[in-house]
Amino acid sequence: MTMGEPGLGRHRTRWRHARRPAGFALTGVAAFLLATAPGEAAGDRALAEYLAAECTGCHQLSGRGSGGIPPIIGWPEEQFVAALDAYGRKQRDNPTMQTIAARLSRDEMTALAAYFGALVAKP
Repeated sequence: MTMGEPGLGRHRTRWRHARRPAGFALTGVAAFLLATAPGEAAGDRALAEYLAAECTGCHQLSGRGSGGIPPIIGWPEEQFVAALDAYGRKQRDNPTMQTIAARLSRDEMTALAAYFGALVAKP
C-alpha cells in the first residue's frame, strides 16, 4: 500500500468484494442452489421462488393477464416446460421470453413449472 491510497490497506479485499455487481452475487446463489440439490429441482421450492422473481416482474401472481402478458399460474407442468423450451429454441416469437428461457436449464424450467403450477389464481 502506498501513502496515496487512504483507507484501503488491510481492507483492500473487502472493498473489492463490496464493489462487485449484484448480478454476480445472484449468479453465485443460483449456482449454489443448483449444486446442492442436482436432479431435485422440481421439489426445490427455494430455487423456484428465486427464479420466479424474474417472471413475476411481468407475469402477475393474481392469475390475470395484463397488457398482452398471459397469466402463468396454474398451468400443467408439461405445458409450462414445453412453452419455455419453445421460447428458448426461438420457436415461439417473443424476444424477451426467448432471452430468459434460453438461460434456463431443464431443471430450472421444471422447478418453475412446479412452482407456478401449484399456485392458485386469486379471485
